[in-house]
Amino acid sequence: MKTIEEFEKSIGVEFKDRELIETVFTHRSYLNEHRNLSHDHNERLEFLGDAVLELCVTEYLYEKYDKPEGIMTNWRSALVKGESLSTEAKRIGMNELIKTSRGESKNTGKARDLIMANAFEALLGAIYLDNDYKKAYTFVKKNVAYKLDDIVKKGLDYDAKSKFQELAQDTLGITPSYDELTSVGPDHNKEFTMAAFLNGKEVGKGKGRSKQKAQTDAATESLKNWEKIKKEFK
Repeated sequence: MKTIEEFEKSIGVEFKDRELIETVFTHRSYLNEHRNLSHDHNERLEFLGDAVLELCVTEYLYEKYDKPEGIMTNWRSALVKGESLSTEAKRIGMNELIKTSRGESKNTGKARDLIMANAFEALLGAIYLDNDYKKAYTFVKKNVAYKLDDIVKKGLDYDAKSKFQELAQDTLGITPSYDELTSVGPDHNKEFTMAAFLNGKEVGKGKGRSKQKAQTDAATESLKNWEKIKKEFK
């Protein structure tokens, strides 16, 4: 397992505030088993990093492309969605450094992906605080925006909610609806679970730090299961 110092070297960012970078890799669940830690969990950093990420990606798209707002909005959504961020977090080596409870460490799949996506946003928030916006922007260009061409080529830039709605309406004559199942956490940093429904039947479920993100995640899951869903309703 690499150390945090080795991780910093690999991403080209050195932190002056050592407690800050330790916080990036500390999940809320870890504090339940280590109550004497001097630093907090990473949720506040994630909250900040989410906003920094959106601004950096928006600026990048604005500077590089002369496209209509709708197209660039879809591109931004594809770049900042949780699945994409989780992939990047694992690629740069965050997975082996994240500190969770023993129970959380056993999680795989979507639960683990959400932890990794949140940690990636926390890292970006920490870079912004410890360095500056320019450093955060450079990091985003290198580790997020670089894959836009591949996303467009594979047709992954189309908003999942729009695509799911179009398929459901055109194929089944049904407009999807979304409902909140749960919301947990403090008011400034809630995690929402939303479900997608067709004619009152749940067909997909998703989580996110906003209802919009959770709905998009639910639509994405529905699209993955589209062939099965289509057979059930036809």
